[in-house]
Amino acid sequence: MIRILLVDDHPVVRHGLRGMLDAEPDLAVVGEAGSGDAGVALAAAERPDIVLMDLRMPEGDGVSATERILATVPGVRVMVLTTYESDRDILRAIEAGACGYLLKDASPAELADAVRAAARGETVLAPSVASTLVRQVRQPAPPTLSARESEVLRLVASGLTNAEIGKRLFIAEATVKTHLLRVFNKLDVADRTAAVTTAMRHGLL
Repeated sequence: MIRILLVDDHPVVRHGLRGMLDAEPDLAVVGEAGSGDAGVALAAAERPDIVLMDLRMPEGDGVSATERILATVPGVRVMVLTTYESDRDILRAIEAGACGYLLKDASPAELADAVRAAARGETVLAPSVASTLVRQVRQPAPPTLSARESEVLRLVASGLTNAEIGKRLFIAEATVKTHLLRVFNKLDVADRTAAVTTAMRHGLL
């Protein structure tokens, strides 16, 4: 028997999920919680096999609750079940340790099969969620600048010349040029203005 804890702030949703899951001969809902904090406490008390976790709830969201449950309840697996599928929500949940991410439009059979798969140690993802993760992996990593490169570029953005930047930072003008060339290379730009605008677009300034 796979023991399941439901964590969702909508009683109607929990009632519907309980009805679907308890109808399966090998699944049993052992508890319900209406907030992240309550879910963490109930997971520690009941020690379920699977936690079905909503993301956006009062008193502790689903991501923080997932992290806390996995840190305190050995062996439990947390699967997100939500209506939200933004890139940020998906990545935060997976990074927190969720073993799966399903949407609430899943059919009863899909949900039951997903719970069984999660209990076997498998990762379960809705097709749209899997596509999002693949797209994220394929995207190149955003550029990063060293502390000194960022400092030089901020002064460029302030309108200082290379000579003025050198005096401000107590480094040679040639060193300033070297830092800027590295910045241009990292940002794939050819001049100071493009470097500043590109860095701002990536949140580096």
